[in-house]
Amino acid sequence: MKELNSLKEEIEAWEALRTRLHDARELLELGDLELQEELEEEIAALEAELERRELQTLLSGPYDKHPALLSIHAGAGGTDAHDWAEMLMRMYLRWAEKRGFRTEVLDYIPGEEAGIKSVTLAIDGPYAYGYLKGEKGVHRLVRISPFDASRRRHTSFALVEVLPQVEEDLDVDIRPEDLKIETYRASTAGGQHMQKNATAVRITHLPTGIVVQCQNERSLTQNKRNALRVLKARLLERKRKEFEEKMAQLKGEYRKAEWGNQIRSYVLHPYQMVKDHRTGYEVGNAQAVLDGDLDGFIEAYLRYLALGEKATPAPRE
Repeated sequence: MKELNSLKEEIEAWEALRTRLHDARELLELGDLELQEELEEEIAALEAELERRELQTLLSGPYDKHPALLSIHAGAGGTDAHDWAEMLMRMYLRWAEKRGFRTEVLDYIPGEEAGIKSVTLAIDGPYAYGYLKGEKGVHRLVRISPFDASRRRHTSFALVEVLPQVEEDLDVDIRPEDLKIETYRASTAGGQHMQKNATAVRITHLPTGIVVQCQNERSLTQNKRNALRVLKARLLERKRKEFEEKMAQLKGEYRKAEWGNQIRSYVLHPYQMVKDHRTGYEVGNAQAVLDGDLDGFIEAYLRYLALGEKATPAPRE
């Protein structure tokens, strides 16, 4: 029924777009100059809608329609890396907000001095995983460090992981006897309740050794539920990778993404630029990107993935 409703909504949206195009053509044929401004606005809106729908045609993966689980882990760079991880969290939350997606913080571990060590976000909206799947990898920041009294330039790294948030009926078997569940006191700020009671949960999947933890909620039950959501997503990702490895071996080629291979660089000094090293797409307004303007990078990656098209680098000013 969910698949049926999804298909009905897609068909109705295309039919509505066709009706708008037909109406705009009829108004154009009238030749009324008083309608020119209204027509120009409608044509611009139709072009934007067509571009959005064209982008959706590139989202044909088996899990592209699903919500996403996005995790950020601070890498090399000390306090600067913790701050960079928090900047990335803000960037993705801003992007999701602009799209009207619902977000939820499932797990949050703060840094000792600033920023965060890691965070896991649930992002729920149409094609959330499809849009965000290209964000997985190492993100590199170059800037004058606000934590360096000598005002030197520092390079920081953070790892982004993106998983599809799967439904209960998908083929991921989690048996209770395969789980080791531990509870402990949360390390995040949360008042007396969270400090005195063991509300945080750590779950180890014994057959695979996968460990997940959640401590952001005040309720032990809610933290356990969220931890199982993350575990289910990680098990699905493991199955997907195993299948891809088998297919790659048959093709005679397999490339594994490693921690040191950054996918994107964010340069704030001595000039401003954000560049994706896979697609060649770059922009000079780094602050806009950090404020959530990611659509250009997402579209460039989807086109690169589906069509092998690389962006033409813009001339640097």
